[in-house]
Amino acid sequence: MRLFPFPALRFWPQLATWFHGSAPPARGETVIAHRRVYIVPSRLGLYFGGALAILLVGSINYVLSLGFALTFLLAGMGLAAMVQTTRNLARLSVRTGRADPVFAGDTARFRLTLANPGSHDRPEILLRHLGSGAQQNIDIAPTDTVEAALAVPAPRRGWLPLGRVMLETRFPVGLFRAWSYVEPGCRCLVYPRPEPSPLPPLAPSDRAGGARAHAQGSDDFSGLRGYQPSDSPRHVAWKSVARSDTLHPRSDAMLTKQFAGDAVAELWLDLGDLPAALGLELCLSRLTGWVLAAERAGAIYGLRLPGVRIEPGRGDAQRAACLEALALFQSA
Repeated sequence: MRLFPFPALRFWPQLATWFHGSAPPARGETVIAHRRVYIVPSRLGLYFGGALAILLVGSINYVLSLGFALTFLLAGMGLAAMVQTTRNLARLSVRTGRADPVFAGDTARFRLTLANPGSHDRPEILLRHLGSGAQQNIDIAPTDTVEAALAVPAPRRGWLPLGRVMLETRFPVGLFRAWSYVEPGCRCLVYPRPEPSPLPPLAPSDRAGGARAHAQGSDDFSGLRGYQPSDSPRHVAWKSVARSDTLHPRSDAMLTKQFAGDAVAELWLDLGDLPAALGLELCLSRLTGWVLAAERAGAIYGLRLPGVRIEPGRGDAQRAACLEALALFQSA
């Protein structure tokens, strides 16, 4: 978006501040009050005003009663359009929803919920994210609520705040442009971009990528887990594999039987065991890839970072905890 629709405003900063709104953007859940709605004539409105001026001058010169009537009728319609344009934004309620975490380089989707408490339609409302230019048009029915999603690029790891969002409308006839700013207190967690890399080999070591192998038990059957290359073929649940292949011919998932006496290997992922020459961001990307690979393999894994230690585990909660630690590690 161009911050200065009229180039002359560049030379009068105070005028530009007034033109774009001197009040700071509202944060959190916001009800757009009338004093937060700013309105100016659009380019079409300027042409319309010029046409009215020509009609008025002509009517005065030639003393045309019908000319006066037409001029003031059109001027009244223009004023009514100005009121309707302001009314299309005033008293709207804006609140934020959940923004799911994404990986660096992907697109974060910020959800905004707009509520119309009035008894009239609010069509042609444009939401624009000022930082990225992402935008969406919505229409809101009377006493209805609409959810909009702004797709904002997430170039780097850490917290990505939504920032300032502009609501704009030119309804009903495009003669005026009304807008207002909101700045919801919403942010999205951005994980490091994963580097596709196989897990380090399992070895009886207390180092990152190593595993402390324990004796295999042969007690009562206790359940199934994802297959790992180090598992014995005797423990593979071949019946489950055959049934899965029958129902899903393309599936190559394999499961391993677990017994009450089994002690599954613990995989430690440690930043200190990666070469310092890789650089911090590349090391974090590789660890992120390892976390995802370990989760897919069904391994029990932990994470060590300077000042951060996440005990071994698995599942969605373990994955989220490790990825969040990687995203926020030494983040400004």
